[in-house]
Amino acid sequence: MNRQQMLEVLETCGRVEALLMPPNKPYSFVQYGTIEEAKKAYRLLGGKKVILDDLSLNITLYVNFVEKVHLEDPLPLTLPPGLLVIEEFVSFEEEEKLLESIAWTVDTDKENTVVSLKHRRVKHYGYEFRYDNNNVDKEKPLPGGLPEICNSLLEKCLNQGFAKYKPDQLTINQYEPGQGIPPHVDTHSAFEDEIISLSLGAEIVMDFKHPDGRTVAVMLPRRSLLVMTGESRYLWTHGITPRKFDIIQATEKQKTGTVSCDTGDLTLNRRGTRTSFTFRKVRSIPCNCVYPSVCDSQQDQQKSIALSDPDREALQLEQEYVHKVYEEIAEHFSSTRHTPWPKIVDFLQTLPEGSIVADVGCGNGKYLGINKDIYMVGCDRSKSLVGICAEKKFEAFVCDALLVPVRSDSFDACISIAVIHHFSTEERRMATLSELTRLLRPGGKVLIYVWAMEQEFNKQKSKYLKDNRNNDQIFDSSSQSAACSEQALGNFKDKQYNACQAITPKLPVHTNRTSFNSQDVLVPWHLKSGTKVIDRPAGTTKPSEGSVQQHGSGPVFHRYYHVFCEGELEAACKKLDNIRIQQSYYDQGNWCVILEKL
Repeated sequence: MNRQQMLEVLETCGRVEALLMPPNKPYSFVQYGTIEEAKKAYRLLGGKKVILDDLSLNITLYVNFVEKVHLEDPLPLTLPPGLLVIEEFVSFEEEEKLLESIAWTVDTDKENTVVSLKHRRVKHYGYEFRYDNNNVDKEKPLPGGLPEICNSLLEKCLNQGFAKYKPDQLTINQYEPGQGIPPHVDTHSAFEDEIISLSLGAEIVMDFKHPDGRTVAVMLPRRSLLVMTGESRYLWTHGITPRKFDIIQATEKQKTGTVSCDTGDLTLNRRGTRTSFTFRKVRSIPCNCVYPSVCDSQQDQQKSIALSDPDREALQLEQEYVHKVYEEIAEHFSSTRHTPWPKIVDFLQTLPEGSIVADVGCGNGKYLGINKDIYMVGCDRSKSLVGICAEKKFEAFVCDALLVPVRSDSFDACISIAVIHHFSTEERRMATLSELTRLLRPGGKVLIYVWAMEQEFNKQKSKYLKDNRNNDQIFDSSSQSAACSEQALGNFKDKQYNACQAITPKLPVHTNRTSFNSQDVLVPWHLKSGTKVIDRPAGTTKPSEGSVQQHGSGPVFHRYYHVFCEGELEAACKKLDNIRIQQSYYDQGNWCVILEKL
């Protein structure tokens, strides 16, 4: 029911002082002038059937008393930056001529193309917009250009400053009630900045959404012009929800602009058939806007740089010998990771109450519940391990440590425990360090642990070596140190040693619970017999290349590691900007640093 229909029913029982209609809710709140009027409404309207002729619906009313209504005052909404709505941009006569000029048939001369989509009818001029790749074929313009009837309209847009370039592409959409278009950002590489759209035939509400979750509903009146530039064009998505009614302002005080959340001034408005003329200028060079995170031009450039041959090989190595392996062994791996390390616990316990902390590479969430006075969120590349975190009621999500989808300067502290040593090139290890520091606010701290080449330090064996009950080989710490020193001097100081430069099978397979003889190794994981292995999607039977089946036992998986020599982690951290190394230490076979963001 819209507001007027509801008032007509309610006012039969007395004077209505207030009617609140929360959007998208099946209930409303009414306040009468007197208690007697409220009692009368309760007595007469409860169970009443209301017939809505325009909808051919019978609605039953259910009535009850409430003592209080908890509704927050609506915050004032503003249009997204760069968005303009100009009312009555064309006259009724111009509107009629534009609508009559559309021939919703496929032209035999192919001067334009007509497409019948699931949710609307579409017609293209100048260039065909292809919905399979959300772009235009710039090498195949449609003959005939734009309709002549649009010339005066476009000149008006240019003269009044709503467009810098004369558009050369037109898309006409026709929406029947109940139809819409999904939220989207017009492809950056396809069109220039200004996108202008004329609404004809009926008004409609268009929804805009910012990547941070903010939403703004914008009323587009009949015969109005929508202009999207800058942030509203490049960053905010816009779309039309498929429905037959829009929630709009009930009063006439606001015909255009944002639709507020004032529940005392909302009603339903039946949609009509709306036809939009959307004009764009096809872009001739790549987009260089200031929103690279959503810019396909700049993302393509980054991909071409990021996926050079060495990095492509590194990614492939990590996918096979890290990502896929952890998906396979997640349950068994989690069962062996239950005891928190004391110095990591100390770091978390000393953080101020209320600190917001990220565990990047959280695994099974071993550290997420250590300190109840801070708020921790975890992330991991393994979907299976994040699932285990969810079972423990921890907050965690799936992502790559190279690209954590969180705003910069968001966290008071971060931890990265046994993560960076899984990246196979120096560039990727540095990128992960940089990403960790990006997440920190100024003054924030990050604790980093990586596996050490030196499993004996200050004449003390690490727990990793001590646990080797069947190790008959003689531990030669001098040869280990020599190997590490040679690599350290020749690689991380002067060169960039990348494991992916060697063919994967040439990587040495480490013998568990022994000293390391190489910095880049494959470390076996013997899957316990009877352990559940993650289900693979239907139709895929190929196991990870990092797995080997052993006769009479469970499979053996190989995980890639780059073990760090003494000083290597510190040297990498010193390359970071605005970072101070607060502490560096060795802890049970791991090199560790605490960094502070300046």
